[in-house]
Amino acid sequence: MTPVHTSPAPDGPRPGLRERKKIKTRTAIREATYALIAEQGYEATTIEQIAERAEVSPSTVFRYFPTKEDIVLTDEYDPLMLEELRSRPADEPWTDSVRYVVGRAVQLSDQDLAITRLRARLMTQVPAVRARMLETMSVTGRMLAQAVAERAGLGTDDLEVRVYTMSLIGGLAEVYQWWAENDMREDLYGLLDRALTVLEQGFPGKKP
Repeated sequence: MTPVHTSPAPDGPRPGLRERKKIKTRTAIREATYALIAEQGYEATTIEQIAERAEVSPSTVFRYFPTKEDIVLTDEYDPLMLEELRSRPADEPWTDSVRYVVGRAVQLSDQDLAITRLRARLMTQVPAVRARMLETMSVTGRMLAQAVAERAGLGTDDLEVRVYTMSLIGGLAEVYQWWAENDMREDLYGLLDRALTVLEQGFPGKKP
């Protein structure tokens, strides 16, 4: 789960027919869910309604997404962001690499921004969505740990790798939460950049 809804990179190998069909089905289910939630709210939206709107069976919805919260939170792009991190220069400071990838992720189209705002609202308004997001953070953290460990020449289970990656994932998620709680008025990338500066330089302490 990425903090924002991002569009896939235009370059890279094209997935096979079977994978494209899976992506098409997942996308149809998500788009149906977003539309229904916008129309009638999260709690009123049922799996049966989502299936009907997406023109699939309820069992197909559950095959792709175990819970309704997963439909809202899951996307295709964590692996793409991981590959972008791995492609950065080996001697580039790690925080600079993350800053670059995050910067690309928040270059949102109007449609992506609308979905990002919907996700943010649901995180603050629906406890089940917030709880599921916290659960999925550990999955994203393990993926990020692979790239961190490779760059540092450490194991993915090393304490330093785990502390750094989960601090990063937790910090980015907290930015997203703060942005939503404050009516999404401020520039999202600016907030993410501030969070990365804290991780890079430490807590600034009391201002003089």
